[in-house]
Amino acid sequence: MLGGSVYIAFIRFAISLAGTILLFSILSEPRFNRKRTVICYVCFCAVLLALACIWYVVDWDSCVRMVAFTMYMCFAVFAVFMSGDSVYLAIYKLALVFYLMSVFVIGGLEVSVIFFHRSVWADIVSRILLILLIAYLLYRYVRESVKEFGDYVENEADKFSVAAMIVCILFGIGYILNPTLNKEVTGHRIYQVLTNFILTGTLQLLVYRFYLHVGREKEYERENQLIQMNYRLLERQIEILEESVASGRRLRHDIRHHNAVMAEYARRGQTEELLQYLKEYDRETGQGVPEMICANPAVNNVLAAYTRKARNERIEVMLDVELGKELPIPGIDLVAILANAYENAIYACMDMKKQTDTQECFIRMRIKRQKNKLVISCSNSCKKGTALKNGKPGNEFTGGVGVSSIIRTAKKYDGEYDFKNDNGVFTFRLIMNMEPKKTEDEQPVAEER
Repeated sequence: MLGGSVYIAFIRFAISLAGTILLFSILSEPRFNRKRTVICYVCFCAVLLALACIWYVVDWDSCVRMVAFTMYMCFAVFAVFMSGDSVYLAIYKLALVFYLMSVFVIGGLEVSVIFFHRSVWADIVSRILLILLIAYLLYRYVRESVKEFGDYVENEADKFSVAAMIVCILFGIGYILNPTLNKEVTGHRIYQVLTNFILTGTLQLLVYRFYLHVGREKEYERENQLIQMNYRLLERQIEILEESVASGRRLRHDIRHHNAVMAEYARRGQTEELLQYLKEYDRETGQGVPEMICANPAVNNVLAAYTRKARNERIEVMLDVELGKELPIPGIDLVAILANAYENAIYACMDMKKQTDTQECFIRMRIKRQKNKLVISCSNSCKKGTALKNGKPGNEFTGGVGVSSIIRTAKKYDGEYDFKNDNGVFTFRLIMNMEPKKTEDEQPVAEER
């Protein structure tokens, strides 16, 4: 701290607080709309700056030593409340902002001490320039990647590891902001400051790269599950096609015999016998025709393929599907949900049959379109003792098939879903919009009234 009047201290406090809020706003998702967010931050700044200036006048020595930490802790609590991110994610972003705050606070002080003979105005100007530079770099190069990283931390990261990492970062930053480092201009002091900046920044970078790598590995795993699911669906379709081709060959080979039998019935005038034979012939030829479940080709194909597999496993299937030919939802997204849900249901029934082969298993699936919503419900037999983990079926319940793929696709359309095991009947329900939700960049900016 370079000293100065309370007015100079107020300017420093205001610049530092405004810079911290600016950097946090770039990285964080706000909980409220823009107008309310601005009003809340302005009121918070006014109160906090007034208290800081009073402290500066009443007890200058303790204010110099503790004001940076105190103001940041107050801001941290308020920022977590204002942020739309989860608590762990908001705290991680605060740790990053705290590090960047130490860069422009210590950077401004060092520039003033080393080059401008402790000029308070040099400190103020340096802080403003560093804040603008950091804000530009964050918005231009870091904001989108941190958003992607934040999704990975929120969904994939171990909470204990995140907490330990944040504590380590805060200790490093706290050492950087230690006011005893700013008393004398020596090479050793400058070396200490630079070393701690580099080490703390490297820790931030390593943690960021690690969790980014973990998140992307999870993404690749989900994509691999989707590929495997498409491969299994293709296998089901090929099986149906091969059976149809074999049935067609057999019928063409036997057509001469059928014609001879029908001609003999006709010559003898055995009309009833001929009609009965034609019914049997029609039933036999119709076995190779794919089942028509609904008008939508993608939904019909996936349901037909897995229904055939389920019935081959002696599982009772009941379908109630009302969908038109054209749907706003792309076929690949419908397949991702229905194929995974249906295959998980088949796996649960087969796993149940391993306990007792006499157990009757069933699958009931209902798909309806209600205005701009798509409603999907799938119930099936399952083990009574199988529990859900965090409201979702585990790998041992589904055979490792992509529940995460169902959830990710549902979120894409702002869907609401739930899973439950009701005394041996597993139920999956999903309601989602017919069109994907718009991203922040796609949404029109509403005028503030």
